[in-house]
Formats: sequence, C-alpha cells, structure tokens
Amino acid sequence: MKKFFSYFLYIVIGLFALYIGYVVNDLYADRSPVQPIDFSHKIHAGDNKIPCMYCHIYAEKSRVSGVPSVEKCMGCHKVVKTDSPLIKEVTSYWNRKEPIPWVKVHNLPDHVYFPHKRHVKAGLQCQQCHGDVASMKRITRVSPLTMGWCISCHTKKEVKNGRDCWTCHK
Repeated sequence: MKKFFSYFLYIVIGLFALYIGYVVNDLYADRSPVQPIDFSHKIHAGDNKIPCMYCHIYAEKSRVSGVPSVEKCMGCHKVVKTDSPLIKEVTSYWNRKEPIPWVKVHNLPDHVYFPHKRHVKAGLQCQQCHGDVASMKRITRVSPLTMGWCISCHTKKEVKNGRDCWTCHK
C-alpha cells in the first residue's frame, strides 16, 4: 500500500507540475511578438491570396511548417515593391546572406511531438489551429496549444489514425 501511495503521489505531483507549466506558458508567452521585419500576413495571404503552403513548404512533409527562407521572399521582391523600406530590410538580409531572425509565435515544448504533415494530410485547414491568419497584420497565437486543447479536438473529431495517447503515455 505504501508503494502504491508513493507512485500515486509522484503522478499527482507530476501532473500538477505539467499543469502549472502549461498555465504559466500560456499566460506569459507573448502571443504576438514584434518581428525583426513587420511582415503582414494580411497583405500576403489575405489581399494577395498567397496559399499557406507556398511559403510554409515543409508543412506537408515534416513535423514543422517551416519559415520561408529569404530566398523565397526575394523570389517575388526582386521585382515587387523594391522601393519599400520593409523590402529594403529583406534585401539587406539577402545581400548579407543571413536568415531573418523571426521570433517564433507557435512554440511547443521540446517534449511535444506534433507532426504538421499528418494534420495537413488529414485535411485540416491551417486556420483551425492558427486562426484567420489572412486577416492578421501581425501573427497572433489564438489557440493555447496545450495538451488539453489538442485532446479536445481529437475527441470531437474522433481522430483514429493508429497513434493514440497511449503511444507515449503508457
């Protein structure tokens, strides 16, 4: 009985620590950080109707969606709005052969395995997790991205893809 109580206590303390970690992360994480270049998804994805997958090319193939390279930006901006101060900033990164140091908005803890590709292949739209990005001048995290939030989606949608909670939580 004493051993059972010890295990039970460890589990309760562990779950409480995880819960506090997620609450603190959600409360104090910057949901809309200032970026090194004032990039507007509203202009690109909204006004110009550029699909998410055009820039976030890894979402269909990888765990991460990927941040577009400066080369991808310059593919258009070698000729589009070249006099814009913001495009001049992008061009300066290009000329220095440096990546733009974007600040991550949708950040998951290191222990979380989230495969973008599985969700994309299952037909989920980016907006279901990331919100109406096409209307955002600056990206804002709209979903808490906690385990409970993910589980609620999987429960509602009755997701059955061969991997369930017990794969990791035995």
